Amino acid sequence: MAPAPALHAHGIVKRFGPTLALDGVGLTVRPGESHALVGRNGAGKSTLVGVVTGLHRPDAGTVTFGGAPAPAFGDRAGWQSKVACVYQKSMVVPDLTVAENLFLNRFEGERIRWSRLRRRARDLLAEYGVNVDPDARAGQLSVEQRQFVEIARALSFGARLIVLDEPTAQLDARGIQRLFTKLRELQAQGVAFLFISHHLQEVYDLCTAVTVYRDARKVLTASVADLPKGELVAAMTGERPSANGSSWRAGAGPVRTSEPVLRTEGLALDGEFEALDLVVHPGEVLGIAGAAASGNTALGETLAGMRRASAGRVTVHGRAVKPGSVPHALDAGIGYIPEDRHRQGLVPNRSVAENATLTVTDQLGPWGTVLPSRTREFALSMIGSLDIRTRGPEQPVSGLSGGNQQKVVVARALARKPVALVAVRPTAGVDVKSKDALLGVVRQVADEGSAAVIISDELDDLRVCDRVLALFHGRAVAEYGSGWSDSELVAAMEGVRGMDGTAGVDRTRERP
Repeated sequence: MAPAPALHAHGIVKRFGPTLALDGVGLTVRPGESHALVGRNGAGKSTLVGVVTGLHRPDAGTVTFGGAPAPAFGDRAGWQSKVACVYQKSMVVPDLTVAENLFLNRFEGERIRWSRLRRRARDLLAEYGVNVDPDARAGQLSVEQRQFVEIARALSFGARLIVLDEPTAQLDARGIQRLFTKLRELQAQGVAFLFISHHLQEVYDLCTAVTVYRDARKVLTASVADLPKGELVAAMTGERPSANGSSWRAGAGPVRTSEPVLRTEGLALDGEFEALDLVVHPGEVLGIAGAAASGNTALGETLAGMRRASAGRVTVHGRAVKPGSVPHALDAGIGYIPEDRHRQGLVPNRSVAENATLTVTDQLGPWGTVLPSRTREFALSMIGSLDIRTRGPEQPVSGLSGGNQQKVVVARALARKPVALVAVRPTAGVDVKSKDALLGVVRQVADEGSAAVIISDELDDLRVCDRVLALFHGRAVAEYGSGWSDSELVAAMEGVRGMDGTAGVDRTRERP
């Protein structure tokens, strides 16, 4: 007799006011199975996760774990004994230490043995090769370190079902490999995983089954091995994939006869990246490729004025930008899309309109005032131009799907009509169609005569670029034109030989 499913959800209906978030959907995950749940932003994936983890009470339908009914709604301990979850949005408490976050709400007895707690935290993190001081405040950790703290905490519950909601969104290739290795070990022990990701290659690398949601309904469950990628994309979008797989078009190319829009000369930041000389021309998209430890995120923050360079300078149209000054970078014409929209990009309890217009409040009324009518008008134009799916400008941004939240961040970056757009991992945590649209926006900025810089380790993000510069441990190691191959770029980013056995080609001397 076959064992009962680790998770079986049937006929789940969930409404939020007039919005039907789930329309009779189902999902079955077998013991020891890695089951992917995919779909566009707004398809209902996050709502389903909320239902199976006890955060949302369904309006109809049933949920069982191992054949037994789900715990009563509100029984936190009961739910945690059945299912653990790593959410896309960081759930660490920044003011607590790493050790306190790992064992939050699980302290044994009335007296806490801090030395024992730190030792257990150190041992747990060591399983994932993460060298983090258990006494460090979680808010001081890098994105990757916070993510591993959350993953380690979820796995340490010993649950037989673990939900992973975009667990790799902020990890580099080595971090992803460490995670996948651990997941496969746990699968062999009978642990089941519900894996939610917008990176379809990860679905094929890790999962054995996949379920697709679209417009609040389930449209497909299939074996991953039997489902071509094109068919998976078609199920997610309801459309056949285009011939080239993307809707954005390559630009006419940079105008190199004119003055560069953005230039760095000997730009460096101690402990992050060495002296960099970058030149970005009108009409050009420059890619900066690098893993989490490459210094690429720090470079983006330095260009945007969030960090003060230890050497060198940044100029826009030949005029120097004041180091470490966000207002001066904005006034110089630099727009910025941050890496982590939850921590750096959004004010969650504020409306779509307020978030989209944060950089242009000086344009929304006379004498420093902000007129609601002008704010609404400005926001409506951005909502229309970026196709932000929202109930209106007044909707809290926290109520939007991940892809639409990212579009609000992009809207804010574009609000001042920047002459140089700097985007750090602009498609992290968004679905296939939203990813395509966001890259199209970056390409359009360049095509209209400005310059753009995409900083990412996602190969799909970098395909829109005219040139790609690879960083490794803070140093520029190679530069490629638009004809690069996956193997040579990944080899340069990781500091290893190409996957085809060839070394990454050093083209840093071939800059125009």
